[in-house]
Formats: sequence, C-alpha cells, structure tokens
Amino acid sequence: MIAVAGRAEAFTRVELAVVVSVIAASLVMVIPANRQARQRSDRVSCMNNLKQIGIAYRIWANDHGDQFPASTPETNGGWRDLLYRTDASTYAWTNFVTMANELGQSPKLLVCPADERKPADTFHNLANTNISYFVGASANDTYPQAILGGDRNLGPGSTPDPDYGYSPADGKGNDVIINGPVCWSLKMHSKGRSAGAGNIMLGDGSAQQVTSGTLTLNWLKPGSQNVKLQRAPANAAGIRLIFP
Repeated sequence: MIAVAGRAEAFTRVELAVVVSVIAASLVMVIPANRQARQRSDRVSCMNNLKQIGIAYRIWANDHGDQFPASTPETNGGWRDLLYRTDASTYAWTNFVTMANELGQSPKLLVCPADERKPADTFHNLANTNISYFVGASANDTYPQAILGGDRNLGPGSTPDPDYGYSPADGKGNDVIINGPVCWSLKMHSKGRSAGAGNIMLGDGSAQQVTSGTLTLNWLKPGSQNVKLQRAPANAAGIRLIFP
C-alpha cells in the first residue's frame, strides 16, 4: 500500500486527555502566580502614592509654620477647626483638598489600586469615597515617626474584619482614638493574608509596610513614646485617626 504524504494523525482520546491535564495543571500554577504578582504591584503603587502624599505634607508644612493641615486653623489654610466637630470624619476629604497644589492637582494619588474605590476627576468633586487613606490628625511635624496616614482598611482588635474595618462604605467616615490593638482587615493588601498587611505613612514623609502585629507593637502600643507625642485631644490616651 502506498502511504499518503502529509497526512496528519489525529489525537487519540488518551493523548487528548493528557494534553488537557497538562494545560489545566499549568493554569493552576500560573493563575496564583499572576495574582501574587498583581498584589505585589498594587502594594508598590500604593507605597509610591503614600510617599508622594508624604512629600506634599512636608511641602505644605514648610509653608504653614511646620504644621500639617489637621493642626492648622482654617484662617491659615488648614482644617483644625472642623476637628472640633462631632462629625469631623465626614470632612476627611478636606485634609487633601487643602494640599491640592502640593499633590500636583492629582486626586488619583488618593486611591490605592487594591481598593474598590475610584478616584475623583478633580479636587472640586473629591469626597471621602474617593480616598483610600486615613489621616493621622494628631501627627506633629516635630516628630518624624508620627503616624501621618495609612491604608483605610484598619479595624479594632486582633481579628481581621472581613470588610474595611473603621472605614465605612458610605463615606461618612470614622473618628477614632486608637488606644489598643488594631488589625488590617481582609481587604486591599491583606487579600489572602490572614495575618493582615498594610502601609502607613510617617511624619518624615516616608512609607512603611507593616503587619497588624508590628503596627500595634511599634507604633500604636499604649504608653509608647509615639503615642505620648501624638495624643489628641491632649487628655486622650491614644492616637487620633480620621478614616474616610
């Protein structure tokens, strides 16, 4: 019999099953790797946001008597007067509007890529729901290790909140005196990390990656030097954080 040149042999069922199994196994390995790479990329972008916001704080402070917006009265361009109100957290966005020029008129810096929130088009329509970062209302420019801000998905206690912790979805915000353990919720950079992970920004303009444990131990532990320096109001035994 004469063989037909160029004839393609079809896959047998066994061979096809093997090919499908190999592809499936490859996807099992590739998808988690891509997810982890995306999470790392989002966290790096978030850190860069915080660093740029930290620089904006420093520039603003240099022009306002070495004080941050939350420590400066409205007559001098800050929003300290609003912090005397019981609904101060609803005005968290004001903190960033006052620094619009220093932020390069870019509201996109205020949203972490790992957050579900979306950035505002301009600072004119900025709201709490366009912000991913809390404000360290009692941070003092004199102390470089003061907590100036950080990821909004922080909550009380040692058990991670399944949502965004202190930061409500409706944007009404939360005015909190931290005087005990806190924990990053399971959102943003904590996805897939039961221990919790997040970023904070310090008074010197730097940003730090911290776990829930190191945040509580190194920066928020009651009686620590950092807490003593950041008390607000003056008779409070903790650090005042405003969540958007």
